[in-house]
Amino acid sequence: MGLKDFFKNRQIKKAAKLQGQLIANGNGHDLKPEPSICDDQLCILWTKCLGCNELLYTSELKKNHSVCKHCGYHHRLSAQERIDLLTDYGSFLEIDENILPTDPLNFKDLKPYQDRLKDAEKTSGSKEAIVTGIGTINNQPIAIGAMEFQYIGGSMGSVVGEKIVRLIERAIEKRLPVILVSSSGGARMHEGILSLMQMAKTSSALKKLHEEKLLYVSLLTEPTFGGVTASFSMLGDIIMAEPKARIGFAGRRVIEETIRQKLPKDFQTAEYLLENGQIDLVMARESLKQSISDLIRLHSQNVKPKNEIRSFSRMPLFARV
Repeated sequence: MGLKDFFKNRQIKKAAKLQGQLIANGNGHDLKPEPSICDDQLCILWTKCLGCNELLYTSELKKNHSVCKHCGYHHRLSAQERIDLLTDYGSFLEIDENILPTDPLNFKDLKPYQDRLKDAEKTSGSKEAIVTGIGTINNQPIAIGAMEFQYIGGSMGSVVGEKIVRLIERAIEKRLPVILVSSSGGARMHEGILSLMQMAKTSSALKKLHEEKLLYVSLLTEPTFGGVTASFSMLGDIIMAEPKARIGFAGRRVIEETIRQKLPKDFQTAEYLLENGQIDLVMARESLKQSISDLIRLHSQNVKPKNEIRSFSRMPLFARV
């Protein structure tokens, strides 16, 4: 029996029981049957786990931060859900929300790029593939950006690169640590070379952040690929990932066809990258906020203002550690 039949039978039994009660009381003539549940309502009520194929109550899944209670599979979160998970309640203030994409190349494939942008905004509820702003995490101020995969696959175009650079510049100005949450298919093909230029642009901004001795935590989620992986995602002082998140540059099928060899089953997963030293931590979603908070606190305790930094060579011998 399918879900639709199950709910239909349950409604019929409920209506028959109610009708019997009303007839017994002499009020059955006004009884009207309840409307049947449509497919869209069923999709809202239930979510199929992508890890174990178990049917889950959507409300319970949301309460558990979209992590399956049976197999621990981490489902995707929207950019706003990710920010709500990591920042303190009511502390986040979005910046640069009015920077909007254009169509510099007049790109058109199956339909014009401008139409794709409008459809992506309706589907995702976001104006671009990243949301950036200032907030706090356990009362510690941070600059944070989270990518929205529902917006053209979280692809990085000119606006994404610009918003990341402006966030980093704001962090340097206010002396804040930076947290970037990646979920992307790579550079946006609709903007051609302009999207590829964002790789160098964001990397240069992060170099300035490093020179200012400010912390940058990169969080990789399912999936992170292409030009995003090849630029700011893998440049973190600390690189974290969620369990079983797929991370790489080219896709698995493309690599296998190129080298004509079968890749390991867990290739390009967070655990595989951790084992081979490409990332620092694989952390469950429920522990992310506290772990990032601890890293920020640890870093802040070991960073002195520029005017207090002394040359190591001038320290007396007995004071060296």
